[in-house]
Amino acid sequence: MSSDIPDDDMEVPAANVERVRIEDEMEQSYIDYAMSVIAGRALPDVRDGLKPVHRRVLYAMHEMGVTSGSGHRKCSSIVGETMGDYHPHGDKAIYDTLVRMAQDFSLRYPLVDGQGNFGSMDGDPPAAMRYTEARMDSISEELLENLDKDTVDFQSNYDDRLTEPEVLPAKLPNLLLNGSSGIAVGMSTNVPPHNLNEVVDATVHLIDNPSCEVEDLMEHIKGPDFPTGGNIVGKDSIYSAYSTGRGRLRMRAEYEVQQNDSGADRIVITELPYQENKARRVERIADDVNEGIIEGVSDLRDESDREGVRIVIDLKRGANVDVVENQLLDHHLEATFGVINLALVDGQPQVLTLKETLEHYIDHRKEVVRRRSQHDLNEAEERAHILEGRLEAVDTAEAIVNLVTESANREQAQQVLEGETDPTTLDVELEYPEVQSSFDFSKEQAEHILRMQIGSLTSMEAGEIEAEYEELQQEIEYLESILASEKKLLGVIKDELQEIVDEYGDDRQTSILEDEGQVTHEDLIPEEDCLVVITEEDYIKRMPADTFDPQGRGGKGIIGSDPKDGDRVSKVFRANTHDYLCCFTNQGQVYQLKTYEIPEMSRTARGKSAVNIIDLGDQEEITAVVNTDEFEDDECITMVTRDGYVKRTCVTEFDNILSTGIIAASLEDDDELVDVEVTDDTGDLVIATEQGMTIRFDESEVREMGRNARGVRGIDLEGNDRVAGMVATDDDDARSFLTVTRNGYGKRTLLSEYRRQSRYGKGLVDIKTNDRNGLVATVKAVETDDDIVVMSESGQIMRCPVSEISTQGRNTMGVTVMTTDKDDQVSTVTVAPGEE
Repeated sequence: MSSDIPDDDMEVPAANVERVRIEDEMEQSYIDYAMSVIAGRALPDVRDGLKPVHRRVLYAMHEMGVTSGSGHRKCSSIVGETMGDYHPHGDKAIYDTLVRMAQDFSLRYPLVDGQGNFGSMDGDPPAAMRYTEARMDSISEELLENLDKDTVDFQSNYDDRLTEPEVLPAKLPNLLLNGSSGIAVGMSTNVPPHNLNEVVDATVHLIDNPSCEVEDLMEHIKGPDFPTGGNIVGKDSIYSAYSTGRGRLRMRAEYEVQQNDSGADRIVITELPYQENKARRVERIADDVNEGIIEGVSDLRDESDREGVRIVIDLKRGANVDVVENQLLDHHLEATFGVINLALVDGQPQVLTLKETLEHYIDHRKEVVRRRSQHDLNEAEERAHILEGRLEAVDTAEAIVNLVTESANREQAQQVLEGETDPTTLDVELEYPEVQSSFDFSKEQAEHILRMQIGSLTSMEAGEIEAEYEELQQEIEYLESILASEKKLLGVIKDELQEIVDEYGDDRQTSILEDEGQVTHEDLIPEEDCLVVITEEDYIKRMPADTFDPQGRGGKGIIGSDPKDGDRVSKVFRANTHDYLCCFTNQGQVYQLKTYEIPEMSRTARGKSAVNIIDLGDQEEITAVVNTDEFEDDECITMVTRDGYVKRTCVTEFDNILSTGIIAASLEDDDELVDVEVTDDTGDLVIATEQGMTIRFDESEVREMGRNARGVRGIDLEGNDRVAGMVATDDDDARSFLTVTRNGYGKRTLLSEYRRQSRYGKGLVDIKTNDRNGLVATVKAVETDDDIVVMSESGQIMRCPVSEISTQGRNTMGVTVMTTDKDDQVSTVTVAPGEE
């Protein structure tokens, strides 16, 4: 301090100055504040499952006599008593607590019986506290039972005028039954509610089997049980929450698909996920319908009443109910409940497993029952001691009456009864010489005897005293056995829990569903057949297959694609929007593709560059497509190249296809992969060439090879001939072998006409490839009731019934299948189911 300050103005120096670092002081002060919030406001106690404000509201109602058997009292009165005597915080926080304890959609087992408007699932606020009334619900009285028997410790209230319980005796495991939520400093709790029957069963099981595991307890507790019902999807998340104290539960609304009077579908929602605001949820569904996010909805209305939730969603006639259902699940009918089983254990916050939570509750109840039994034992022994004195007084009634009447005052009489004064000093003639020397009553007995009425000395009264004394002796013996045996003490706990179940037990309201996976984008795509078109310059698109009606053979078809100048259609294939496809390219690579990832466009659109979907390399084209749904582990992918090489590789080699693709076959020189079939080593392969030759041989002649193998020769090509395609068949195959040429001609020939030969032969003539027909474009195996979809390089597409293509023998010319322009030719053919 500066020496320039006059002595008169100097302050008196502190007696003790402690130098501290400001960061240390801030840290400690913050920790003290945090702990006061954690322990005194935000977190429940593991023993009774209550936060201080809940405990104080219930205790205030208990002290006011506002029990389940009394009349309702104004909530403002209850809030005022709580705030004035126990909880020195704002009335709004206390009233909000009181309201929540009365809401049957917030608590699984409400602790307060409310009368008036206590809010709703629509988020409506409760009426002001001056309008509402409340009293304790009967189940909440189980939390306070035996509070007057020294079962728990009491502490001073905030102004030291009164005392309040540190914790309630809690005859029921309230933390699990009603759950709890709260945000403290640096931590939060979110305990879900549960079913009383299940929790009691698990508690009893744990008492009987202390070494059991969480899995054993889950045989009794299936999962949380929310007051609003609904469903929990998946058991794994429940196990995670119970075994670690943390987890994320997927909640789903309860709904069903019905039909209205006009025959159109409707979705009726009858239960919502826990803590969902119903009115807001209906509003958001309506917004999505208006914005076109959810399609096919004609009407939406809330028909809920006091009996329960009922939200009706009417669909337009012809709308796909599965798609609407999945869209609702994706955006509106599912919610997540993040479990954080955090509670105070001996005043310290701990994240608890299910077993630990029940263990702490059992320990609490053991302490409560032990203290209660000791309290009852003390009272019983005190009463028995008094009765012993009364019985002795009855036996010596005349002597005691004479003694009392001759005593100078009450104090003298009590001294004689307690043996402190010799009765012979009194001027009284005693009838019973054996008691003339002295009496031997205790102080309590003497006081009680002096307060007795003359009428209580009758023989009838003596009989009643003896009966009461015998009952007390039995009670004392029972209480002593409880205190002497933990097994018997635990038996008392189990019996009391069973009484709770008998009184308040009910059925589970929330169902547990098997987890079939979360709703994905795929679930929102209608399942339909489509045609996928790919061009040489790797433009790709899909169109609904029913876009193209069947035509008679020989037509030109209609525009199915509009490739840019210089580009040509190279491939068209049929698939379902939900198919997972293996796409094989001319360079021997294979890629995996989901059909719905291909953009859907009109038939006149060019398509989208495939590099946005598949990472194709330069000069790489898709030449064959196989649906992975057809794969069985014992099957093979059989491939054929332009130069006539054929190989088989087990389908398991294609289980993990990278986004950049994997090698399907190693190619040499200018060879290309041209066609792929899924085979099972029991049939034959038929390979066709561009110049109209075919060869059929046993598939077993081609051994299984790895993905990097080139394969073996399947056909001996002459000159500049090249392979056009391949078909897998067997002896019982009644299908036809369809051959279509570049100039649009084709024919069907029964597969039985192609006799089996040895691999790597020259084969037999299938079709004449003269100037009229041109080279073979592709070959397919078809049935009579199939349709074929033929596409030209310029993008013309025609759908034709197979039955219109005549069946001919080998080495014939065929008939016109599709009429092509002079500068156009057939590019590809795919098979589609025929229309009924």
